[in-house]
Amino acid sequence: MRRFTIGVLAAVTLSTTLSAVPAHAGEAGGRPGLAHCTDGACHFEVPPGTYDVRVVLGGKAASATSVSGETRRSLLPETAAPAGERVTRSFTVNVRTPEGEPTGPDGTPGLDLRIGGSAPALAGIEVTPARHARQIFLVGDSTVCDQPGDPYSGWGQQLPQYLRQGVSVANYADSGESTVSYLGNPRLWATVRPLIRPGDLVLVQLAHNDKTTDEATYRANLEALVAGVRERGGQPVLVTPIVRRWFNTDGTLNNGTALLVNGLGVDHPAVTRSVAAAQDVPLIDLTAKTKALVESLGVESSKALYLTNEARDNTHTSVRGATAYAGLVRDELVTRHLVPKGKVRVG
Repeated sequence: MRRFTIGVLAAVTLSTTLSAVPAHAGEAGGRPGLAHCTDGACHFEVPPGTYDVRVVLGGKAASATSVSGETRRSLLPETAAPAGERVTRSFTVNVRTPEGEPTGPDGTPGLDLRIGGSAPALAGIEVTPARHARQIFLVGDSTVCDQPGDPYSGWGQQLPQYLRQGVSVANYADSGESTVSYLGNPRLWATVRPLIRPGDLVLVQLAHNDKTTDEATYRANLEALVAGVRERGGQPVLVTPIVRRWFNTDGTLNNGTALLVNGLGVDHPAVTRSVAAAQDVPLIDLTAKTKALVESLGVESSKALYLTNEARDNTHTSVRGATAYAGLVRDELVTRHLVPKGKVRVG
């Protein structure tokens, strides 16, 4: 079996391509290392699993480097390194097939990373199997999923950049899913549930596509998801849906479309809150959080959070919006003591 631990070997600086510079003292010269990286991308032939990635950033000039991977997941926010200095950062990444949406294409085998930022400089990289990683599983719809194409982005796609080594995101959100379809599709809940290990978190945000689901069924489906997580020893967390950007004339969000009340009069956030209280499940009230943010920005400025200008879409978020909403989720994970403060990145 091919060894897939890649040592920190030689310094490189990234512009539009990777260009090697001499190895520095203390580096393990003579091994292939950064030969796995070229043209701003790195590929590691590893089997599905969870991996710790350690990157060393910096070069002769001041730099600012970010890392993304797999299906457009943000894994490390832009990180500055002063001229001539090195900065080390680590994160944990989930590698799976399909690598993005569970009902989507398989993607590329192995681990693919992309090196970006306003002035990227990668000085070294190491990939090793994660031995004690805790997973955060995401069960959701298109507002959460790893969106395959720009300019779309789900908040789950941006969440990994806020987590340090030892906690990874396994995003099993899928476009177009309701509580009914997620439970019924064998590629979704029946696939996710056996993967849950004791201590793993499972965040559930399903509502946008429950347009014809009556209240009793919606409640029962949330309860079934909660029970399934607990049976595996995991920690369920119910998440109310992000708002849609539909304003009233007074600058507040519409009580129906924007706040996820369906045509049957089912108030999805209210039912989710009720189930969380009745089942003693932690609740992240993302409806309330995103409502406050969107209304504070107002009609014009809030357009940047969604794809209003790009696609006349007031439901799906831009990278900017998804990143902001992922930050709200991160804050709630810490506030509710679901993830230790030391395991998240702030700012």
